[in-house]
Amino acid sequence: MQLLQRMRLLSQSPGWTIWRRYASVNELTFDVTPFKLHKLDSGPDTKVTVTREEALELLKQMMLVRRLETTASNMYKEKHIRGFCHLYSGQEAVAAGMKSGMQPGDSVITAYRCHAWALNSGVKPKQILAELAGRVSGCVHGKGGSMHFYYPQGNFFGGCAIVGAQVPLGTGIAFAYKYRGEKNVNFALYGDGAANQGQIYEVMNMAKLWKLPCVFVCENNGYGMGTSVERSSASTEYYTRGDYVPGLWVNAMDVVAVQQATKWAGEYCRQGHGPLVLEMATYRYFGHSMSDPGTSYRTREEIQEVRKHRDPITGFREKVVSGGLIDEEEAKAIEKEVRSTIESALAEALKDPEPPMDLLYSDVYAETPNVAIRGTSLERESQVLRTPF
Repeated sequence: MQLLQRMRLLSQSPGWTIWRRYASVNELTFDVTPFKLHKLDSGPDTKVTVTREEALELLKQMMLVRRLETTASNMYKEKHIRGFCHLYSGQEAVAAGMKSGMQPGDSVITAYRCHAWALNSGVKPKQILAELAGRVSGCVHGKGGSMHFYYPQGNFFGGCAIVGAQVPLGTGIAFAYKYRGEKNVNFALYGDGAANQGQIYEVMNMAKLWKLPCVFVCENNGYGMGTSVERSSASTEYYTRGDYVPGLWVNAMDVVAVQQATKWAGEYCRQGHGPLVLEMATYRYFGHSMSDPGTSYRTREEIQEVRKHRDPITGFREKVVSGGLIDEEEAKAIEKEVRSTIESALAEALKDPEPPMDLLYSDVYAETPNVAIRGTSLERESQVLRTPF
């Protein structure tokens, strides 16, 4: 009786509807924040159904990213990570939602905040942490570090350290799909800080002219390094900035809204309409990078307000638990499993050696040539040198 009463109450709550015979909790349908449209007559449906299996996977993926990034933060402070390190905490719904909304053959290319995308594309946690620590077992043999993950087996064409430079590459991947007659789509991500780069508008023009299957995804987390969007852009409606390229604004603190928008955008491109701009309105908890405390240009109260009221993991967890799709014990079990997975991955990653010096010369060309530099011979065939990514 209590369960039925709860179902009735939820069905009367705005944005939430349980629908299935016998008040089953295998599916949950609810309204997402309306999408804003630019040069589109219609957009994605705002009523979205989530299955139990989807909910479990989405929650797990977001928790994995959050725990991974917390671990990376600690590794940096302990000097296991050198150089730059950009964390994704707060933006987990973007990567998890987009990946779940993409088709298997679709691809992604992004900027330097790329750990989550490596994970969602199939790179194991140990490989990610090993790469961050500069170990040979990393996904690019310890040579890429935080900003240059790469995993083509999972259609992930990398992080890119040059602001905005990945967008032309993603457009090129989309061109290849069209040239080959393939029905795949490339999702090229960039931040609000890169949104004023000229090269982005050059390739938007090319993509529109040739109707390329490319989705330009602006991850608007509110700040380009330490500069707010209001101080850097004459127009902060990034979904409209493609002008003649249609666009959608998405509440990207809601993983279900992200998933729905991604599915819709992918089909839009697959139908031959050309490119689309998605603005993912999100927020990052850490500073721009680990060297940035993140509180000189915004207040701690602002960050805590977002954590308290808009956190993508907490918000989704509360919705699916209160809706009966997942019970709280299951959510706790996922959390425990995730913690154990990342802790084990870290312990294993730090046991591995750094790459040998001669590995510096591999992966520069498609096939590593035999070279000799001042007595240093690389003519030997090394398994490490010849191992593809």
